[in-house]
Amino acid sequence: MAVYKKHFTVQEARAQIPSLRKRLIRLHDLLAEARADQTHEGVVVTAILRGNGKGPILTGVGSRKDEAQKMIEAIAEQGIQIKDLQTGLVDFPHFLNGDPEHEVLLCWRLDEDTIEYWHEIDGGFAGRTPL
Repeated sequence: MAVYKKHFTVQEARAQIPSLRKRLIRLHDLLAEARADQTHEGVVVTAILRGNGKGPILTGVGSRKDEAQKMIEAIAEQGIQIKDLQTGLVDFPHFLNGDPEHEVLLCWRLDEDTIEYWHEIDGGFAGRTPL
């Protein structure tokens, strides 16, 4: 039985990269702006907490934080998992070689051109294997 509801083929996941890259860069900008505003105003700096299935949860206040949280949730609603917002590490649920008995995660990071790796669900980034 599959852990995730939505699964991507390698081609479907790779097709998401151009728009996902833009959104992650925008998220980085929003978080930097939110931190600068909060630091300037003496407010608690925005923090990134582990998510609950809707992506990372941001703490703090302000419209930039709110916009960033909405973007994170929109990405999660597509079935894309943000694993590390700082590095832009993202996973896409996938059936390896089309086998519904072998559910894995396609793994991509913002500094990479395209998706070239996968790992077992419990393997994490350290267990990445080339496609």
